[in-house]
Amino acid sequence: MAALSRIPKTSIKSLSSCISRSFSITKLNSEIDLKVPSFLSHNSLLLRQEPKEGNIQWVFLGCPGVGKGTYASRLSNFLGVPHIATGDLVREELNSSGPLASQLKETVNQGKLVSDEIIISLLSKRLQAGEAKGESGFILDGFPRTIRQAEILEGVTDIDLVVNLKLREEALLAKCLGRRICVECGRNYNIACIDIKGENGNPGIYMDPLPAPPQCAPKLIQRADDTEEVVKERLRIYYEKSQPVEEFYRSRGKLLEFDLPGGIPESWPKLLEALNLDHEDKCSAAA
Repeated sequence: MAALSRIPKTSIKSLSSCISRSFSITKLNSEIDLKVPSFLSHNSLLLRQEPKEGNIQWVFLGCPGVGKGTYASRLSNFLGVPHIATGDLVREELNSSGPLASQLKETVNQGKLVSDEIIISLLSKRLQAGEAKGESGFILDGFPRTIRQAEILEGVTDIDLVVNLKLREEALLAKCLGRRICVECGRNYNIACIDIKGENGNPGIYMDPLPAPPQCAPKLIQRADDTEEVVKERLRIYYEKSQPVEEFYRSRGKLLEFDLPGGIPESWPKLLEALNLDHEDKCSAAA
C-alpha cells in the first residue's frame, strides 16, 4: 500500500486567514461551496516512514475523556510539531476577562458544544500566534467536531491523517469522573483506578491512576463539567454531532482507528506501532 499522498502545505498564516475567510463565506450561504483538494484514495492507512519534523497536519478524534490531549501532546513532543487543543483554547478564554468568558462558561458547564463562530475565532487567533513564533505543521485536538467544521478545514488545507481514539463508554465515564487538574500548573491527573473485566468477547481494560506529584497534590480540583450528568450529555452530543466526522474522514481514506488497550504504558508504544513510528530510540517521549 502506498503512503499517504502529501499535497503542498498551507502555511500557518495562510491557514488562519483562510479558515476565517471560509467561515465568513459559509455564514452568508446556506450551502458550503469550498475548494476540495484532490488526493489518492486508500482502503487503509500505512505510514511507511517517520514524518519529517514539522511537516505533518494531523487531527485527533475521539469521545470526551478518551485521551486525545494526552496522546496528541506526546506525539507533539515526539515529532516536534505544535499540539493545538481547542479545549485548551476555550479554557484559556474562560479564565480570561474577555467578552466571551461568561457565554462560554454557561455552554461548557451544560456539556454543550461551543459554537462554530467561537471555535473558529479562537483557532484563528492561535494559528496567528503560532505563525509569529515560526511554527509549521500541527496536531489538532478537538477540531473539527462537526461535519461543517470538517468541510471548512478540508477547503483550506490537506489533512494527512486522522487518528480516532476509541475506548469503552464505561471506562470513559470513569476517566472523566476521576480527572483532576492542578490549579497552579494546569496539568491533568486522574484518581480513578479502572479495572473492567472482559465479557461478551470484549477484552478487559485496566488503567492505573495517574497520581499528581507532591507539589501538585494539594492543589487539585475537579472541573465543573466533570459530573456524571454533564459527561453523559457530552457523550450523547458527541455521538450525535461528532461521530459523523469519523465517517467523513473514513470515506476519504484518512481515518486510522485505534482502540486503547489500557493505560499510557500499554497504549503509547502500540499507538506508535500503529503509526509505523520507530520509538526504540525515543522512549523518553512516553515518560
